[in-house]
Parts: sequence; structure tokens; C-alpha cells
Amino acid sequence: MLEDKNQERTSLAELGEFGLINHLTEHFKLYNSSTTKGIGDDAAVISASEKERLITTDLLIEGVHFDLSYMPLKHLGYKAVMVNLSDVYAMNGVAEQITVSIAVSNRFPLEALEELYAGIQLACDTYKVDLIGGDTTSSTKGMLLSITAIGTANKEEIVYRNGAKPTDLIVVSGDLGGAYLGLQVLEREKQVFQVNPESQPDLDAYTYLIERQLKPEARKDIVELLKELDVKPTAMIDISDGLSSEIMHICTQSKTGCKIYEDKLPLDPQVISTSEEFNMDSTMIALSGGEDYELLFTVPIADFEKIKSNPNLSIIGHVVEQNQGMNLVTRADQEIELKAQGWNTFKEGAQE
Repeated sequence: MLEDKNQERTSLAELGEFGLINHLTEHFKLYNSSTTKGIGDDAAVISASEKERLITTDLLIEGVHFDLSYMPLKHLGYKAVMVNLSDVYAMNGVAEQITVSIAVSNRFPLEALEELYAGIQLACDTYKVDLIGGDTTSSTKGMLLSITAIGTANKEEIVYRNGAKPTDLIVVSGDLGGAYLGLQVLEREKQVFQVNPESQPDLDAYTYLIERQLKPEARKDIVELLKELDVKPTAMIDISDGLSSEIMHICTQSKTGCKIYEDKLPLDPQVISTSEEFNMDSTMIALSGGEDYELLFTVPIADFEKIKSNPNLSIIGHVVEQNQGMNLVTRADQEIELKAQGWNTFKEGAQE
């Protein structure tokens, strides 16, 4: 966490707005034929097609959504793109373009923004999306980062949150709770560092958790996998605010209930061991932690054979009639009402 105070610093004022944009984006490639014109004119040009356009945006604010004392700028750039691509994949779509708008105070030199854009470029190259525009401006306090993602999908392939039906299976990709525990580890080490700036954190036992927090991956592969398996979800959402909040969104919009089974929740061994270390309940972390950016979806029970043995997917419950409520079935076979205890951006004192 120690920072080299002798790094070269180039004032943003030396470049001006257009010079800064040109400098930060000159090495970005275009990957999609729908991108007719990217950066460099008054507006980007995206060719129309027979497919539906998907558009999503997120605003990230320093001190609310990220803490630069332990979030490297390159990781921040990468993660900010993932947050948006994940929303496109949650619609069963293909992400093709992004725009990036930033506001920064004069404490950030050019070299800091180069790091941020290096992360953005890595995300674009990895997921084959095009940076096509955005805006830069000054901020009186800290950094604000807003990214918009644009994708496409055939009309008949788009998956909304409101299509779940009773008897549908509830499925989740990957594992849960790692990102939240990664945040707890980083916050703890930050407090230790503030007391003793000479201390160096030993994070070897938490590498997976920290990666889940600092460098999440949007699950483009799951969308591709479902197509290969010939499975179309009836409802889908990405897990940004916690599993319980997300399944409640699906049930509310689909006018259904659900049963989630505690013993079916996918947990990485580091999640289990670190939960015990922090004296936290791993089930509650899986339900309410958030920022996992896995895909949560429902599929017809007829698709059970297609997905039952896939190592990327876990069947964690099923959809029931609305009057049966939304419940967690514990290992002791007791039913507990699900509550949305995940991230709430407007909650007083909230910070991710």
C-alpha cells in the first residue's frame, strides 16, 4: 500500500480536454462492424441493424463506490467496464460499445489517468468491445467515473426479469460471497496500515477473495454456454446487490415466489474459511454480500438434464406460486423469509 512519492506527474492542464482524450484513447482498437465511427467527431456513429439495442449505464463515485487507498486505478478502470458489461449479458445480449466519462480533481496527474485507461483498454480488448466516446471534466473533489455500455440481441433472445414461472429452476453461475469478503479483508488491512504505515499486508491467504473484489469478470461465457446448451432463461439478472435482493427482483416482477436452499449455495473454500475468521455467517454473506457479478437466472424444469452436471452452474432452488412467498430453506429444513439486505446506495453511511 506504500506509494512511490517520486513518480513523474504531468498536469492535465498541459494537454487540455481534447489533447487528453486523444492521448488516453489513441491505442484503442475497434472490434465491431456496427461501430461506424468511434472517437474523433461530434458524435459516435453506430450502424442500425435488425437486432434490438441494449443500453445501460453506471456512475461510480470515489468514497462511495470505491476507495483508492486499496483500489489500483488500473483495476478500477477494468471493474467499471465489467459492471456495465454484466448488465448487457444479464439481458442475454452481446456487448459491443462503451462510452467513458470522468471528472477528476487536480490531485490526479496524467499518469494516474493513463493507469485508469489501461484497465479500461484491457477490458475492451478482453471482451472485444469498442470505446466510442465520452467526456472529461474537472471535479472539485475526487474522481467520478460514468460508463455506458451498448449491446445487441435478437428480439426473441432478450431475457427480462419478469418471465419466471412456477416450477422453473433457479440457477446461479460461479460462486457467491467472495467479493464482499475481499472488501472486508482490504478494509481491515487499510485500518492496520493507518495505524502503522510501515506494515505490509500479508494477503496470500485471500488472493481469490481480493481478485473477486478488485477484478471481477462479467459472465459473457455463461451467455455463450447457455446458447451452446440450447437453454434460454425465462428470467435473468446479474448479482450486483446480493443474491437475496436479485431473486426478489425477479420474483416481484414475475409475480411469483421462490425457495432457495441453503445447502445448494455455491461457496468457495476461501469464503468459508474467511467467514469463520471474521466470525460471519457464510450463508448471509452469500445472500447479501453483493458485487459478485454472477448471473442469476430461471430455466424451465424441462432443461434440468441440460444443466444439471455443468461445473459452471448451480441449481439453488425453484420458483413457486406468489402466495407461497420468497423463502430460504435452511439445512435444518426450516423456511425463513428472504430479506433484501444487500447494497443500498441511498442508505446513510453506505459505502462499497
